[in-house]
Amino acid sequence: IHKMLMLQILNYGFLQSGRLTVLLWTRCQGKVPSDSPQLRETLLGRLVALPDLTANQLHHHNKTLFLPQQYYPLLARDMLTVLERTCKALRGLKDCSLTFVAQALGKACVQGHSGLVFGVLAPRLASCTRSDMVWQRVCWKLLENVPERWLESVLTGMCYFSPRPDALSRIMGNLVLKNKKAQFVITHKLLLLPYKYETRVLSILLGYLAQDRERRPLLIQVSVQCIRLAWANPSLYVSRALLLCVGLLSDAELQELRSELLQCMLGGMQSHLDSSVVRVRRMGMVVGECLSSRMDINGAKLKFEYEHDEETKELLSLMTPLSEEETEPLDDRLDLPQYVKGQTVPSQAVPSQAASMAQKSGTDPDSELDSDDELTPYDMSADQEMSQAAPPRYLRDCLEGRYTYSSLVIVVPLMFVAPQVSVELSKVLLHMEDRYKHCGFPGLRQTVTEYLTTEFYSMNYSIRQRLDILEVLIMSAQELSQPITDKGGPSKSIQRVTMDTPLYPGDDPIHWRQVVERRIQSKTKRLSKGVTHPPVKPTPNRYAPVAGHFFFPLLRNYDRPQVTFDLLGGDHLVLGRLIHTLGLLMHLAVNAPVATQMGRALLDFVWAVRYHVDQMVRRGVLFAVCSVFLSMPSQSLLVELSDQLFETRAWLADVAEGDPDADCRNLAVQSLVLLEKSLKTEMNPEHPSVL
Repeated sequence: IHKMLMLQILNYGFLQSGRLTVLLWTRCQGKVPSDSPQLRETLLGRLVALPDLTANQLHHHNKTLFLPQQYYPLLARDMLTVLERTCKALRGLKDCSLTFVAQALGKACVQGHSGLVFGVLAPRLASCTRSDMVWQRVCWKLLENVPERWLESVLTGMCYFSPRPDALSRIMGNLVLKNKKAQFVITHKLLLLPYKYETRVLSILLGYLAQDRERRPLLIQVSVQCIRLAWANPSLYVSRALLLCVGLLSDAELQELRSELLQCMLGGMQSHLDSSVVRVRRMGMVVGECLSSRMDINGAKLKFEYEHDEETKELLSLMTPLSEEETEPLDDRLDLPQYVKGQTVPSQAVPSQAASMAQKSGTDPDSELDSDDELTPYDMSADQEMSQAAPPRYLRDCLEGRYTYSSLVIVVPLMFVAPQVSVELSKVLLHMEDRYKHCGFPGLRQTVTEYLTTEFYSMNYSIRQRLDILEVLIMSAQELSQPITDKGGPSKSIQRVTMDTPLYPGDDPIHWRQVVERRIQSKTKRLSKGVTHPPVKPTPNRYAPVAGHFFFPLLRNYDRPQVTFDLLGGDHLVLGRLIHTLGLLMHLAVNAPVATQMGRALLDFVWAVRYHVDQMVRRGVLFAVCSVFLSMPSQSLLVELSDQLFETRAWLADVAEGDPDADCRNLAVQSLVLLEKSLKTEMNPEHPSVL
C-alpha cells in the first residue's frame, strides 16, 4: 500500500504537475542551493534511474508513465522547457547554470537512453538554433558542461539524430576544437572505428567538420586517415567515408594531399584488385575511378568495367553531395501541426485531393487524349518467337560452330548418343562464355578427365577457365561415385540442371492420382507395417577404378610457374580451390585400392603450403588432411604414414591453438579427433587376433 501511494504521489504530484521542470529550473538559477556533493549525486542518480527504481519495486504493477519509453521523452521535453527559460533569463541579463541539466543529460545517455532523449531534443534544438544566437550559445554551454566520462554517449546520440550538418554545427559549435575528448570521439571513434553507421550519419559528421574554416584541418586529417585505412582494411564503410571526405575537400586542399593520395591510391588499387573476393575488387575499381577523376592527374582518368549494383551506385553518388533542400527533412520545411508530424497521410485523402485539383483546373482530362489512342491494338497473345536457324541435330554441327547459344539445350541428349566426340566437345564448351546468361549453362560442360587434368596447367587459360576445370572434375567424380539409376540417359544431376524447373515450388503441378494416394495413406491406420521398400542393391563404385586418373595428373606441374599462371605465387584463389578439389577426390576414393597412394601424395603436397598467408589456402590444406584421415584405412595410415603422423599431429595442435582464422582452428580440431580415432581403432581393436 505504501509503495502504491508513493507511486501515485510521483505520478500526479511530481511528473504530471510539472514539478520535474521546477526541479531542473531550480538547479539552473544563479543561486544554487548549498547542498553537499553526495546529495547532488544521489538526486541525479534517482532522477535519471527513476524507471529502473520503480520497476524493481513494483514489478508488473508499474505505471505506464514510468516506463523508459514514456519517461525519458518526458525528461527531454522538460529539459527543453528549462533551456527555453534559460534563454529568456539570459535576455533579461540574469545568470544561469546548466551544469545539473548537462549532468542529467550525460547520465541518461550513458545508461543507454540516448535514442529516446535525442529523438526529442535534436529536432527541436535544430529548429530553435536556426535564427537565434542565444539558443546556440545555450546549446554550446550545455555540451561543454557534460562530464568527459559521459561525453561520448552524448555526442553519439547528438550526431545520430541530427537532421543536417549545419544543424549539428549550430548545436555543437567548435566543441571539437575546445575539448580533446570530443575531438577524439568525433574524428576517430565515430568515423573510423564502429563500422556500423549508415551513410547519412557519415555525411553529417564530415559535413560538420567542413562547415567551419577552423574545423577544416580536422577534415583533412580524417581524410588522410581514411585513405590509409581504406587500402589496409577494405570495407564498404571506410570506402564511403573516404569518398565523402574527398567530395568535401576543396581543390587547394587536394593539391596539398595529392602526393599522398596518389601513393596510397596506387598501393590500394593493387591490394584490392589482387583480392579473391569479387566485392572487394569491384569496390577498389569504383574508389580508384572516383579518386582519379577528383584529382585530375594530367587529364587522365581511370576507367574500369564492372557490374553496377546497389553498392557501386551508392559509392558513385557520394561524389555529388546533396543540396540543403534535398537533405532537409519534411517536418522542418512544412509548418505542420505537432500531432501531424511523423504520421502518414491516409490513402483515402488522395482521391479527394485529386478530384479537388481537377475541379479547380476546370479542364476535361479526356480532351487531352491523342487521337491515336482510340486505335484497337493487335492481339499478340498467340505469337511465337521465330528462330533464325533450325536447332542442330548432330554434334558435328555444334563442333563446327553452326549453332547459337539458344540451341545448347540440344547438346546434352546428343552427348549420350555419341560419347566418342566428348573430348572435342569439351574443348568447345570450356572456351565458351555465357554472354546471354543461358539457364543451366554450367551443366553443359561434360567430363573428360584426361584432357581436363592435362589442360589445367596449360597456357592461354584464364583463372575462370581453370576454376571451371576443377568444378567439372568434382561434378564428374561425384556422379561416378553414385549408384547407377537410369542407364542410357543423363544422370539426375544433369537432368536437374538442363530441364526447365519451375521458378517457385508452388508452380510444379502434381497429378491428381498422387494427391488421392497421399490422402488415403494419411487416413489409413495400420497396426503393423513391414518393409515397404526393397533393400538397396549394392553396386560397384565406378569412380574407384579411375580415381588415379582424376587425382595424380593434378599434382604433376604445380611447382612450375608460367608467364600467366603461378600456382605457388600470387594465384592464391586457384591454389585454394585445387587443394579443396584434391581433398574431395580423396574423400570420394574411400575404400579404393589406390586410396593409400593418393593419401601419401596429398600429404606430401599440402605439407609445403601448410603455413600459407591466405586463409582460404590454409582451410583447403586442413580439409585435405581431414579427407586423408577419413578415406585411408587405419592400418594403412599407421603403416604408410608412421613417420609423418608425429609432425602432422604437432602441426595440427599448433593450428588449433594459434591460427587467427576460426574455421582453420575448427578444422584442425576435427583433424585431431579423426587422427586419434583412427589410431585408437588400430591400436585397440575390439576383437584381437589369436596368436
